[in-house]
Amino acid sequence: MRVMIDACVLYPTVMREVLLGCAKAGLFEARWSARILEEWARAAGKLGPAQEVWARGEIASLGASFPQALVSYDAAQKRQFWLPDPADIHVLTAAVVGSCDGILTMNAKDFPKNILGDAALLRWDPDGFALILLAEAPQQVTHIAADVLAEANRLSETPWTMRALMKKARMPRFGKALERGGGA
Repeated sequence: MRVMIDACVLYPTVMREVLLGCAKAGLFEARWSARILEEWARAAGKLGPAQEVWARGEIASLGASFPQALVSYDAAQKRQFWLPDPADIHVLTAAVVGSCDGILTMNAKDFPKNILGDAALLRWDPDGFALILLAEAPQQVTHIAADVLAEANRLSETPWTMRALMKKARMPRFGKALERGGGA
C-alpha cells in the first residue's frame, strides 16, 4: 500500500516516528513531495530557527531512509484537481502522480472523501491508520510503538505511559489498543 503523508502528520515527532517506523518495517510505502517537506520545515521554524534547522536535518535523514518516497510533479498537473482549500491541491496531485492508494492527514475537511474517491484515493487519519497497521501486524507495530515510548521516556523528565504518549500525539485509540495488548 502506497500512502501520501501530509505535513501535518510528519511534523509531530511521536506520530511521525510511529508511522514511519511502520513504513521502515515494510507495512506500507511512504510518499511525500518537496512541498510537503518544506511545509514541515516552515512549521517547525515557527518555534524558532533551531527547530527549523532540526527539521531540515530530519528531512535529510528521511531522504536517505526512504529514497523512493519523494514524488515530483509539475505545475500543469496541479491544474486538473480541485479541493476546498486550494493550498492542499499539491498533496492530492502528489498522491495521484505517486500512484498512491490514499492520503494520510489530520485535515479531513479539506480532503473530502467524495473528491478523493473520484481520484481513486482513500483518506486516513493517523490514529485510524495506526489501528489498521496494528491489526495487520500486531507484534511489529507494538514493538515500534514500544521503541518510540522508550525514546520519549529517555528524553523526558517525567515518564510516559503508552496511552498518555499516544493521546498527546493525537492517536488516542491507538494508545488504548496498545494498552489492551495490541491488534486483534
